[in-house]
Amino acid sequence: MKRLLTAALLITTSLLAAAQGKTPEYDSTLARKLGADDLGMKTYVLVILKTGPARIKDKELRDSLFAGHFSNMDKLAADGKLVAAGPFEDNESQYRGLFLFDVRSVAEAEELVKGDPTVTSGIFVTEMYQWYGSAALPLLLEIHPKLQKRRP
Repeated sequence: MKRLLTAALLITTSLLAAAQGKTPEYDSTLARKLGADDLGMKTYVLVILKTGPARIKDKELRDSLFAGHFSNMDKLAADGKLVAAGPFEDNESQYRGLFLFDVRSVAEAEELVKGDPTVTSGIFVTEMYQWYGSAALPLLLEIHPKLQKRRP
């Protein structure tokens, strides 16, 4: 039994090593479509949402502002501008969430957040940074719906 497990482990390790050793074939059409440079990378804008000065106690108004926040994210994702988004767990920096925008400049990202009522109302304030990452990230938009059973 021990020999069988050892053999299985060796075969698995060999297959994984072989798979990792294969260089994927370069797809110039896909690279061009995604705006990739020669390293397969490109510039995005990372937006960090932080707790803002507004303290909106009216539950109906607050709920409406957050509904608009999620609606705006859906629109930006459908437009191919929002690559990733999500909340942070509690932290001392008062970081609440992030957006990763498929735009080249902070100015473009500033225009996009003008459509977010949680930002325009002051619930959140933003910090924005240009970020260099894999040009493949927009493909997440195609994959994510296949993983999502329902919208929160």
